Amino acid sequence: MARPSQNIDQRLLEAGRRLLPDLGCAALSVRRLAAEAGVNAGMFHYHFRTKDVFLQALLQSTYDDMFARLQPAASAESSSVTQNLRRALNIIARFVRDNRRLMLRLLTDAVSGEKLAADFLRANMPRHIAVVAGLMDTARHQGRLAAIAPEQMIGFTIGAIGMPIIVGAAFETGQLPPMPALAHFASETLSDDAIAQRIDLALAALSVAIHDDSAAASRGSASAGE
Repeated sequence: MARPSQNIDQRLLEAGRRLLPDLGCAALSVRRLAAEAGVNAGMFHYHFRTKDVFLQALLQSTYDDMFARLQPAASAESSSVTQNLRRALNIIARFVRDNRRLMLRLLTDAVSGEKLAADFLRANMPRHIAVVAGLMDTARHQGRLAAIAPEQMIGFTIGAIGMPIIVGAAFETGQLPPMPALAHFASETLSDDAIAQRIDLALAALSVAIHDDSAAASRGSASAGE
């Protein structure tokens, strides 16, 4: 018997992308997915067998599309390591921005004990963090970034670039109450220009530390000679 059209797979995945940010892993049902996609539940089971298999396919395909773009951007031989690092951070940050409601939901589900969400984050977050850490380590050895612990650099960079995206998503979805002083927080922090600006600021801060380290060393040498 001929296999039904692959288009049904895509319709179900697209329906999942629309529903998952609002419902979360636990509340997303096969019946709701099938209705959203305009197919019968039997076709869902034909293509994906179980909801967990479907969710794994949905999340992995979304992430792998980003990672496929990240790898060549991070290893371009025609560019300096800092240029590659800037491009890599842009790709990751825009991916999080474009999927911010889904990312916020996954973090919420994982903290709430949802195993599938936690397993996905555990398996995939180290992949892009390793790419960024490798670039930072090369830049540090070339004297382009401060000689500080890689964990410190990664933690600072994630906070500076990524946290405004997550907070913006929390305002958008009502998980944070409206605050007059931050009424335009999302619109002012989620644009391509805003992301690029935070990346420039983060890399500048990590580079400034080089000069601070040199100045501290000079002060220490002067003190020792007195």
